[in-house]
Amino acid sequence: MDFPIGSNRIIAPTTAMTSLPNATMEPRRVLVTGGSGFIGSHLCERLLETNCDVLCVDNFFTGTRRNIEHLLGHPRFEILRHDITFPLYVEVDEIYNLACPASPVHYQWDPVQTTKTCVMGAINVLGLAKRLRGKVLQASTSEVYGDPEIHPQQESYWGHVNPIGPRSCYDEGKRCAETLFFDYGRQHKLKIKVLRIFNTYGPRMQPNDGRVVSNFIIQALNNQHITIYGDGLQTRSFCFVDDLVSGMIGLMNTPDKITGPMNCGNPNEFTIRDLAEKVIAMTGSRSRIVHRPLPQDDPRQRRPDISQAQELLDWRPTVMLTEGLQRTISYFEQLLSNDRLRIRESPSIAPPRSSPRRKIRELARNRDAASQGALPTSSTGLGETQPASTPSR
Repeated sequence: MDFPIGSNRIIAPTTAMTSLPNATMEPRRVLVTGGSGFIGSHLCERLLETNCDVLCVDNFFTGTRRNIEHLLGHPRFEILRHDITFPLYVEVDEIYNLACPASPVHYQWDPVQTTKTCVMGAINVLGLAKRLRGKVLQASTSEVYGDPEIHPQQESYWGHVNPIGPRSCYDEGKRCAETLFFDYGRQHKLKIKVLRIFNTYGPRMQPNDGRVVSNFIIQALNNQHITIYGDGLQTRSFCFVDDLVSGMIGLMNTPDKITGPMNCGNPNEFTIRDLAEKVIAMTGSRSRIVHRPLPQDDPRQRRPDISQAQELLDWRPTVMLTEGLQRTISYFEQLLSNDRLRIRESPSIAPPRSSPRRKIRELARNRDAASQGALPTSSTGLGETQPASTPSR
């Protein structure tokens, strides 16, 4: 602060940064693991809007560069290709740990690696937070409740989980990660937060991820059969991604004594059949509904009790299903339109192996094969094949 030579102005001593009217705080340095994924990319975007420096770390197993391309020129955004099953040495103030495949198609492809990502990944981000003495938030999941015996699910419920089933790599991996977070909190006085994420949807979902919202929209836009597993009376609650990100940042910004676990999701409940009929109506599709056997351990009902988030964060979802679906449908319409345009512009070149349409066709064939007892496969785009399944998530 400069004054003219000879000025007799006295500067009063101060210890509070806020007492200096022109003083500015250094931006928070925030690490987002899994930052190029569906939820992670929206989180990175929101953090940049709040003037944070954001380091996006991803191994691009399920995340895509397309999700964060619009951020690459931002002066406060960096990206690092890294697998969090290996230690990471960076300097940050806060960590959001979102790194893990979250849809059954992806996490069941390599279940051992899924468990490693949940457990070893948690150990590595917690070790980093311990060294830096920074806050760290774990993106947990409603899957820790398994196939619940109480409804709606409260955070005090310990769950009903099969520890040796095909979904266990993810369910138990996330449960173990929560254990590690709370043990680090107790033993090392770490500033931890745990958020249990319920079904979330919105733009930047992968078209081939096997989740129920993306499945139904892609099938409807292509006038394909809408595949429902089981009778369609199983229920889910669907939270739009913008609402989820608000809850996630809200929890991170709470006092240290608020650790969670905390549910974050939309408490409005719909049957899978209701969702299918709504998507058909909103897209004007000629699709019809077909039924397939329900996958093992697929939960019959899911609905969060969000009383804790309402009380401690003053948080509640604001985007209703119709609005959220319309925005998501528009995203997939554009995605498929761009894919068709690329094909028309290169008629002599085969469609890319990783194109959404190719993957959707493969998933459709896989579902038919699965219903006949065959082992389905899908192309990875690298000349290899991988198993595929599509539960109602």
